[in-house]
Amino acid sequence: MTTTIVVPQLGESVVEARVARWLKKAGDAVAVGEPIVELETEKIDLEVGAEHAGVLIEITRQEGEDVQVGERLGVIDSSAAAVATATPATAAPPAASPAAAVTEARERATPTAKKMAVEHSVDLSRVPGTGDGGRIIKRDIEQFLSRGASTAPAPAIAETPVPPLVGERHEERVRMSKRRATIARNLVEAQHAAAMLTTFNEVDMSGVMALRERQKEAFKQRYGVSLGIASFFVKASVAALKGFPRLNAEIQGDEMVLKHYYDIGIAVGAPQGLVVPVIRNAEARSFGQIEQAIRDFAKRANDGTLTLDDLRGGSFTITNGGVFGSLLSTPILNPPQVGILGLHKIEQRPVAVRGEVVVRPMMYTALTYDHRIVDGLEAVQFLVRVKEFIEDPGTLLLES
Repeated sequence: MTTTIVVPQLGESVVEARVARWLKKAGDAVAVGEPIVELETEKIDLEVGAEHAGVLIEITRQEGEDVQVGERLGVIDSSAAAVATATPATAAPPAASPAAAVTEARERATPTAKKMAVEHSVDLSRVPGTGDGGRIIKRDIEQFLSRGASTAPAPAIAETPVPPLVGERHEERVRMSKRRATIARNLVEAQHAAAMLTTFNEVDMSGVMALRERQKEAFKQRYGVSLGIASFFVKASVAALKGFPRLNAEIQGDEMVLKHYYDIGIAVGAPQGLVVPVIRNAEARSFGQIEQAIRDFAKRANDGTLTLDDLRGGSFTITNGGVFGSLLSTPILNPPQVGILGLHKIEQRPVAVRGEVVVRPMMYTALTYDHRIVDGLEAVQFLVRVKEFIEDPGTLLLES
């Protein structure tokens, strides 16, 4: 009996993937559920496992090839005769040279682990992998560093430095990942399809900062996470969206779809590109639950363990360039949404308060909206409403 390995359903609107890496080679035995091949999609990377035990007898699509949902990737033979002649998956490989060991370790490392290894000069061949199939993940690098292990680079790398020549210039041609190519395409399409405008305001963060200072210890003891500013803006956005429902909508043909639920996307920077996991039913979540969700998203974005369900949908998005030092920017819509709120760096600035100049922690905010269904007046009033909630955070309790 043979079983065809196919590209699985990849989630809402995702129809194509790229073969990133085969974890097994032809002739290897595989167990039920064992990962066989890694696929790279526009949103996440995922592993395809074996539905039946047997032997991988055919690899149809090679690494680097683009494939469609339902397309054949390979074939497993589950007959007893095939299993009897299979290459044992646990067979000990021949001793490898130092250079080969480094290469093999790099192939087993996730993109995040590779990046972290380069930053800290970690020899990957000395790091034990605890991920699926012995993959080296970010946590393995962190544990390696916490043990005070030597970070000296592998001999095979260190013995052959090639000093650049004076005046020599290099170019490198690197194929875009599926995610990066999709981000590029979506951003261009958003600019072509939507009538995007951005309105700005500034927010006095004194009230939020004071509340965070008063509640930080009690909050952390209760929820296990720190009280950040993101939960305040999620709560403020939900409260403001209730008053301006067209910012929580989308366009389908010649109709507006007004959503009476609040699934708030939180833009997160990841090694492979920006992702927007979604806090579902944000209106029903406490500050603690929102902070826990955001922290979990950030961790899993770095580990590469976000799922397609985490990224599906969303009715409104918040992006915070301030964590990277941005003072002001114009965020681009996340289609098919018609509104995105941009947060920025908090800076101590002189402002006029009741006729006196005082220094306050101030933040510029930006709202990009689709002018096809959101009027400028609505957008300005929405951003003012968010500002009012943030500057008097106690009012959010009344809205929750």
